[in-house]
Amino acid sequence: MNNITLSLISAILIGLGATLTTDLWSLFLKRAFKIAPPNYCLVGRWLRYMPEGTFKHSNIASAPQKSAECTVGWIAHYLIGITFAIAFVAVVGNEWLQHPILIPALAFGVVTVLMPLFIMQPAFGLGLAASKTSNPTQARLRSLMNHTVFGAGLYLFALLVNWLL
Repeated sequence: MNNITLSLISAILIGLGATLTTDLWSLFLKRAFKIAPPNYCLVGRWLRYMPEGTFKHSNIASAPQKSAECTVGWIAHYLIGITFAIAFVAVVGNEWLQHPILIPALAFGVVTVLMPLFIMQPAFGLGLAASKTSNPTQARLRSLMNHTVFGAGLYLFALLVNWLL
């Protein structure tokens, strides 16, 4: 197997693992502190409306449900995590895959929070950086926390993949 193929397989596994890490974190927050997890069904609803030409909603939660929106949302959630991991590995290179370091992974996780703040939340009708929510600071901190955990997951699963492969 050549280096590019091995790097791609590693990045896919790391992306799956990092996304799973965020889901486990959300489950922990739900069980320990009664904090509601992100609703990936709304991501699916957003994506399911796109073929009709609707990319922005005034309030996606009040938009009529679409068939298979939860399935589409969860698949998208994991595909986004994989895509982020592939981008990260492309930036940091094979040296990082062979010798993972925590700080670059955490920094990348923090950078990925720009996607929900400036693309998804406005498209969902929540305003730029959740400015139209009842508690924008809390929403922003939750997004930042989730994406930082994703970065930690990148590192942890890079260690695991490195050990396995």
